Amino acid sequence: MPPRNQSPSAVEIPIHDEEFRRLCEFFYRRTGMTFSDAKRYFVDRRLRNRIAATGSGTFAAYFARLLVDAAEVEQLINAFTINETYFFREDHQLRCLTSAILERVVAGRRPGATIRLWSVPCSTGEEPYSIGIWLLENWSQVDSWDIEIVGSDIDTEALRAAEAGIYSERSLMRLPPYLVSKYFTRLDESQYLLAEDLRGSVRFSQVNVMDRNAMARHGSFDVIFCRNMLIYFDDKSRREAADNLYDSLAPGGFICLGHTESMSRISSLFQVCRFADAIVYQKPEGPSDA
Repeated sequence: MPPRNQSPSAVEIPIHDEEFRRLCEFFYRRTGMTFSDAKRYFVDRRLRNRIAATGSGTFAAYFARLLVDAAEVEQLINAFTINETYFFREDHQLRCLTSAILERVVAGRRPGATIRLWSVPCSTGEEPYSIGIWLLENWSQVDSWDIEIVGSDIDTEALRAAEAGIYSERSLMRLPPYLVSKYFTRLDESQYLLAEDLRGSVRFSQVNVMDRNAMARHGSFDVIFCRNMLIYFDDKSRREAADNLYDSLAPGGFICLGHTESMSRISSLFQVCRFADAIVYQKPEGPSDA
């Protein structure tokens, strides 16, 4: 037993079945993410770490804190989100962006108009920065338009890392060496700093895709990359998230999901677009999509 008034270590803090379910329900109500019993070890380990870090000592004391401490809720969400990503991930969609999607987006617009691209969730920034690099390298019209790239995530620690723009060799493993040399400065044996101009070309913000009002505050986008997020939701949360993403698209806008995800199995609001490089989903144009 630890001395009186001293919290047990994270390893020693017990998490009972009912407490596990209570925490999962709390997390689901706020994020839409679900954790099955198969994820019990993942949940318990991170939960114990937060209980120990706050000095709460027990689940009951920690849960009582969650109900009144918004900052700790944010820390818990940060602890539970998964930030597995790297540059040029699923690059067939990037090829589709410049070979087909943007051609549709700019049709009928005057040069100089704004094109808005949203990476959500953006994790530590690899995806929105990849979009920027890809456009600079592969789209001949890149200088003819006012391109706005926004990266958003629920995880505030991931967003801070994205803004810093420092990446490991693993994050850069899919980039050709000439692009690494062109857009990164080597800091040491394992870390690279993204060029300042590129860091300044992406705006980052926090958002919860289950929060309709928070999503609406970001305005409408021509293209949304929302990859490998909906797999963590149940059917109800997927439909709600899909509705919010639909509302965040401009009429005729496109959304790209992860290769294992299908919007057709989630929502009937979107039209399926089969391009040579990728299958994506489009918000219909005109007043009939309201």
